[in-house]
Amino acid sequence: MYNFNLDVIQVGISSCLLGQEVRFDGGHKRQRFCTDELGDHVQFLPLCPEMGIGLGKPRPTLRLEEEGGDIFARNAKGLDVTDQLKEFSRNSQPVFDVISGYIVCAKSPSCGMEKVKVYQPGTKFNVTNGVGIHTQELMNYNPDMPIEENGRLNDLKLRENFITRLYTYHQWLTLKQEGLTPAKLIDFHSRFKFLMLAHDQKTYYELGGLLSDLSSDFEEKTERYIHDLMQGLKKVATRKQHCNVLQHLQGYFKDHMTSSQRQELAALIENYRLGLLPLLAPVTLIKHYLNEYPDEYIQKQEYLNPHPNTLALRYGI
Repeated sequence: MYNFNLDVIQVGISSCLLGQEVRFDGGHKRQRFCTDELGDHVQFLPLCPEMGIGLGKPRPTLRLEEEGGDIFARNAKGLDVTDQLKEFSRNSQPVFDVISGYIVCAKSPSCGMEKVKVYQPGTKFNVTNGVGIHTQELMNYNPDMPIEENGRLNDLKLRENFITRLYTYHQWLTLKQEGLTPAKLIDFHSRFKFLMLAHDQKTYYELGGLLSDLSSDFEEKTERYIHDLMQGLKKVATRKQHCNVLQHLQGYFKDHMTSSQRQELAALIENYRLGLLPLLAPVTLIKHYLNEYPDEYIQKQEYLNPHPNTLALRYGI
């Protein structure tokens, strides 16, 4: 039986990405960021849909085929396992209910998140616009959950974006587990305001309007809130957007700073904007000045600590 863990982030993952030899050729696709870095911070719950439905290894490769507007998973011998894969996903819903994110194997007809080859039956003609059967079922079941592919995690910006969403969603699930109230929702939103501003200014303002009156339709507004928040955070923050947030943060304590301190921070923000420094540099200095000139509202902003420093995700963006 799977239970949501408030203390440890649980992450679903394609088994082959952990080094398990479950692929069609008996091999694996170990993702070192997952096994060597992220694994120190989360608990992985591995799943392999193809092994889960009894295909074994090695096995004939599956491919997606489009027929009559529907997508099927078949192998070269004509074996259709679409329904079995969908049933496996439905049976995996106890896992889906406790995880805060999912990492899938790219291009897989069962697990791929995007750009999976979709063939016309009996031909080699294909278009790369498919989603793996298992992952599509997961997306349908929980469209707000962060999902990422192993290959895309090699892109430092996409990696940081996914981990930010992962930790955000875990906090949301924790809040729901503890019991959501209008006051707790407002407090949650206040902590994530600057993070949202960095990713999507339009959603930032829309969420503020949504929460302006929680006296009615609270459940409906809550569902819309988390959906819009997670969709907004999917947009990768640009340097310009980060600079906007950094300047907002500076404004909260600039009156307490000396002239040289203001110039030092402004110079770091500008050098970050020009691509001469990583985001970590101005954020670290802001944290330093916050220790000197405390501000309760700014100190609780998730933007300053969206994920563990030991993952070093802000060194590369």
